Amino acid sequence: MPVLIMDSKTRQPSEASFVNRARKRIWDNPYSVLAFASLCWSGNHIIGRAITGHIPPLTISTIRWLVPVFIIWFVARSEIQSDWPAVRQHWGIVLWLGITGGTLFSALQYVGLQHTTALNVSILNSLVPVLIIAAGALIFRDHIRFVQLLGISISLIGVIVIVTHGDLGVLTQLEFNFGDLIAVLAMAVFAIYVAYLRMRPPTHWLTFLFVLGIISAITTMPFAIFEIARGEVVELTPLTILAALYVSTFPSLLAFAAWNRGVELIGPNKSAPFLHLVPLYTALLAGIFLAEDLRLFHVAGLLLILTGVSLASGRTSIAK
Repeated sequence: MPVLIMDSKTRQPSEASFVNRARKRIWDNPYSVLAFASLCWSGNHIIGRAITGHIPPLTISTIRWLVPVFIIWFVARSEIQSDWPAVRQHWGIVLWLGITGGTLFSALQYVGLQHTTALNVSILNSLVPVLIIAAGALIFRDHIRFVQLLGISISLIGVIVIVTHGDLGVLTQLEFNFGDLIAVLAMAVFAIYVAYLRMRPPTHWLTFLFVLGIISAITTMPFAIFEIARGEVVELTPLTILAALYVSTFPSLLAFAAWNRGVELIGPNKSAPFLHLVPLYTALLAGIFLAEDLRLFHVAGLLLILTGVSLASGRTSIAK
């Protein structure tokens, strides 16, 4: 009986085809990429708060985008070079997106974390989906659907249940300060960035992130140099090095790539509720890595968030 022998050359196309199909299936699924973006962002507030006093805020903001720039240039140089005419043609909107989504959002976020608590930021951050919908309505006259507001309201309650550990009395004890105002400004700037994403040029997604990173790094670098010149210390320890690698990889390169793709597929309004997954992921990761017990308020918050996100995102036809 003849035996069919397949050499490595025969197998490679099939294996490559399977990998490409799987990658395309994930990349073309807005719910997968948006959920992944929220996962990447889930540790950013904790890390940002942990490095307070170890790395100045505008220095870490510069590092956050400088590292991805080198990574992207190394892996996507040809795409960047072929897309450069489109970038130059649309330089105005590219510059605006770079300043809002990269420079201001990142800088204000880390400055705010220097002066407030992770709990305050988690609660304030839950307002971002509302700000995104408001920005789209005010700037582009986007239609706001009742089911979207209902879904966001339900998931917002779930966020509050989780971050307060089910004790809503915590809300009456919160003290807001200058850092909270800066955090709200960061969230408003991010909402404007998301609203304007629909106008980004038709380039490869890595090209867009590269330009976003270039603009962000260049505009924050002078302030980072000023921080160091006036005596603020950058501590090179295992903690700060790992933190710098984390914020430049997960909340920046990976999260922005996934988030931009999700907004491209289903629009900003349907994407916005997925940001309520961030505190949920934070709680789940704390349970995994910090051995924190799963409590009833976790389950209640989980159900509320998932219900709200499902309602607000609406698995219907794609609508910008």
